[in-house]
Amino acid sequence: MLKPEQLAAYIDHTLLRADATAADIEKLCSEAREYSFCCVCVNGSRVRDACRLLEGSNVKVASVAGFPLGAMSTAAKCLEIQGALDDGAREIDVVLNVGRLKDGDDNYVLRELCDIVRAAAGQTVKIILENCLLTNDEKVRACRLVMASGAQFVKTSTGFGSGGATVEDVALMRKIVGPAFGVKAAGGIRDAKIAMAMIEAGATRVGTSAGVAIVRSFSMLR
Repeated sequence: MLKPEQLAAYIDHTLLRADATAADIEKLCSEAREYSFCCVCVNGSRVRDACRLLEGSNVKVASVAGFPLGAMSTAAKCLEIQGALDDGAREIDVVLNVGRLKDGDDNYVLRELCDIVRAAAGQTVKIILENCLLTNDEKVRACRLVMASGAQFVKTSTGFGSGGATVEDVALMRKIVGPAFGVKAAGGIRDAKIAMAMIEAGATRVGTSAGVAIVRSFSMLR
């Protein structure tokens, strides 16, 4: 069984709501410091603030690109990535172009993913598949394309779609990418029992806005 501090190290403490204020970001970062979460994940306009608030800590700042639809141009996604990196982000979560994947246009998808990885300039890239919109065959194709691109993670969901992470999807993704590749479960993970189920299924990172509640409730499972 993990210790609470080990569980905290899996968590990307996330705030991506459109109405998030400066005070909300300050609270997010204060909680991340207190609980030693792996990352905070914020929208691009808040990256600089989060980096300032977390200066001197071991908590990384992550941001998003192409969020939450993934349907914009590759150039737009890359510009967002470069802006976030310039402001201090060290991890980027980017939404896959779901429509192009459904078209069977794997060449487009792979080309875009490779451009995204290049734009990230060696920083960690997590590709969001938005599994609630995909068939299992499409999830398998997407995972293989992400691996071929040089990205470091596949991620289940934006948290803004019609469904979030499931244990079955995490297990499928882990099966496809193998033991060493990153798998991030995100969307609807609000308590320690669900978080642990995702980790046991193969998640190496958990994205959630409920990180504090998850760690606090973890002791009740032990």
